[in-house]
Order: sequence, then C-alpha cells, then structure tokens
Amino acid sequence: MKTILFLCTGNYYRSRFAEELFNHHAERGGIDWVAHSRGLALERGANNIGCISPIALRALKELEITARGANRFPLQCATADLASADFVVAVKEAEHRPLMRERFTEWEHIPNYWSIHDVEDAPPSEALKLLAQEVRTLLQQFREANVGTAR
Repeated sequence: MKTILFLCTGNYYRSRFAEELFNHHAERGGIDWVAHSRGLALERGANNIGCISPIALRALKELEITARGANRFPLQCATADLASADFVVAVKEAEHRPLMRERFTEWEHIPNYWSIHDVEDAPPSEALKLLAQEVRTLLQQFREANVGTAR
C-alpha cells in the first residue's frame, strides 16, 4: 500500500480533514493508498483545543464521514514521515514552503503545494470545499494512472 502525507501548520484543521476525506474515498473506491497527516509547526497552534478541529469534524459529518482519527492529537512532522511517504501535499504553498525550507531544507522540493487558506484567511465553507475538490482530483489522478496498485 502506498502512502500520501498531508501537511499543514498545526495538523488540526486542513491536513486532518484531507486525511479523513482521502482515506474514506480511497477505501470505498478500492484505491490502494492510505493518507496520514502531520503539522509543520504545532507550536503555532496555541488556539487549537483538543484533537481535531470541530470545524473539520462538522464538515466531515455533513459528508457522512466518520473521522477515524478524531481521538488522535496533532502530530509534528519528522524527517521519517517525509521519507516514508510516496506522495506529499502541503496544503498552502505561501505558508508551508517557508516552513519546509526552514525545518526540512532538503525536502522543500518534495511536496505538491496547494493553495488552501486557513480559517483566518477564508471561511471554512470555502476552504474545505476547495480542499475536498483537490483531494477528489488527486484520487481521480491516482485511479486513472493506476498508481494505486500494491508495490
């Protein structure tokens, strides 16, 4: 099974939503990939209370998806996470490329960078809709490329 790693700043909202959404659709679609998520700067999430953003949980519930990792606290990204992933997405280039450059210099070029804003920059209804579109597009690309076959 191949792995995709979703990165955001606090591993609380965007990357967790993407992880849950991806895993739900990959499993249902028979795509042999599994998603994980990590944060690049957990210390910046001082206002992140609990395991996962209630906003992300509500959005997943509206999609009739049960968050399997809802009881897991945010996890800091480590080099081993990047090294073990077959595909990496950082959800907002302007925010995450500088963090990659600062903390994982040799890995800065690895992620596929998207442009999904955090809650202070875009309403969650807009941001999560765009994030869901990106995740579904990625799943479709994996399906079409037949990349999801076991190693």
